[in-house]
Amino acid sequence: MFRKINEVAKLTGITVRTLHYYDEIGLLRPSSISTTGYRLYDNNDIKKLQQILFFRELNFSLKEIKEIIKNPNYNKTDALKNQKQLLLLKRKRLDGIIELVENAIKGENYMSFKEFDTTEIEKLKKEYAEESKERWGKTKAYSEYEKKSKNYDEKQWENINLKAEEILKLFANNMDKNPNSNKIQSLVKNWQDYITENFYNCTKDILASLGSMYVNDKRFKNNIDKNGKGTAEFISKAIEIYCSK
Repeated sequence: MFRKINEVAKLTGITVRTLHYYDEIGLLRPSSISTTGYRLYDNNDIKKLQQILFFRELNFSLKEIKEIIKNPNYNKTDALKNQKQLLLLKRKRLDGIIELVENAIKGENYMSFKEFDTTEIEKLKKEYAEESKERWGKTKAYSEYEKKSKNYDEKQWENINLKAEEILKLFANNMDKNPNSNKIQSLVKNWQDYITENFYNCTKDILASLGSMYVNDKRFKNNIDKNGKGTAEFISKAIEIYCSK
């Protein structure tokens, strides 16, 4: 389902002008453009916009948000969990203020100002902001990825994608084997080398993080499982074993 830019503006409360700007700077580009020139946004675009608004809530700059969302290690699920905690804390504060107003309406003379205190909320926002920058900001790995990939032409990308499919297919075809076997562990090493050669230095810490994403992020899981149901979980387990050695 596609939505025109004015429909997205009404749905989200974001102005058309702001959406135009997000498109211009490459932060949120619509998935399609109609033959008459209308920007068309699909559901994934709307979800991405929701993530952008979350990071704006944490006082990130648009440049920082762009770097985080484009980071290959970005984990949307973890970001949403942080968002939930922040919203629950805000709701608790608002509930306290509402109760204070209700008591005032009843004529009670109880004086309290702690309900207006935002110290705890600001502290949590700061913690999440620092965590997000540390995990998904412009890390050394991401900078290396940008540097390596920016000069790849169409043929190179085709070869890189074919190599990935080849390795993932080998995992899928060998799911009957123990993930701790020499053959599967060798495949994990091949996968690590493939990432290092084509994108960034894939340390065991980075590889372990990727392995977790393969099962916890539906986008990764669904894509990998195209090679065979259960492939993502199998690779994740094999990576876990490999990185623990």
